Amino acid sequence: MLKKVVVPLLPVTEAFELGVACEVFGVDRSDDGLPTYDFSLVAGSPEPIRTRFGYGIDVPYDLDQLDDADLVIVPAGGTYTLADCIDVRGVDIDSCMDPLLDKLRAAVARGAKVASLCSGAYVLGAAGLLDGRKCTTHWKHTERLAERHPAATVDPNVLYVDDDPVLTSAGTAAGIDLCLHIVRKAQGSAVANGIARRMVVPPHRDGGQAQYVATPLAATATDTLGPVLDWMTEHLALDLSVTAMAAKASMSPRTFARRFQAETGSTPARWLRDQRVLAAQHFLENSNLPVDVIADRVGFGSGAVLRQHFLRLRRTTPQTYRRAFRDTERTA
Repeated sequence: MLKKVVVPLLPVTEAFELGVACEVFGVDRSDDGLPTYDFSLVAGSPEPIRTRFGYGIDVPYDLDQLDDADLVIVPAGGTYTLADCIDVRGVDIDSCMDPLLDKLRAAVARGAKVASLCSGAYVLGAAGLLDGRKCTTHWKHTERLAERHPAATVDPNVLYVDDDPVLTSAGTAAGIDLCLHIVRKAQGSAVANGIARRMVVPPHRDGGQAQYVATPLAATATDTLGPVLDWMTEHLALDLSVTAMAAKASMSPRTFARRFQAETGSTPARWLRDQRVLAAQHFLENSNLPVDVIADRVGFGSGAVLRQHFLRLRRTTPQTYRRAFRDTERTA
């Protein structure tokens, strides 16, 4: 069950990662039939909340909100984080954050999920929640996190890690990937996809953060190809070659492939495979259809091909995914 989501802010909070948590869990999208959450921000310490851009954020110092939260999200802590121990005002963050660290440990002990975005992983580490677990953070900080918490297994190559009930994300936009993963795991792909569509972001990005170290992903803007992407999503079972997709967009195959890469950050073939996996997830969660039938309906043709791409994208098999996520009430 995912109802109450609480975000404790650090004395110096990164605006983007905080905005990610607010956008995914704090926006009312009930007009689209999507769930709403009991969402709140609280101060992680009695110190004033600041951003590195100079403005402050006024939130209550009310850590008791964490006592019955289903999900606690710790956003990034700005340039000055627990990794440095001392923030810009000379405040001993490790000391003033002790109440929050206690609350985070208690949340995990009672079965709640605790997630960090980017350098928020340092807070989970300070609470001892990364010891014996796999985790990640921004690629610039993974080495330091591993040095600070040698009992943790830090993976620098992934966008996020789900070591239930502790989850960690890589830097910046990877927080969106993690938050949508949390929604998908708790409430299914239809809800996660609906939120992603409203946010105009991919429901899932393939690959890890290593691909962004040298060459950042091109910004996504689907003003030109939006109608074609919708058509492709609605006709996944067809043999959608680049030539066929280009014809639908009234472009040459070369122009289409180039523009597709520029606007989505992916090749047409990879984007199509990923959409087919997402569609397969929906059938696995909401139907009793055999895997071979699902594979045919989403355009993979055979269960073996579906399994290959499902393993690549989800790191599990379709059958294992179905056992974990099928909505038995809707498929009975």
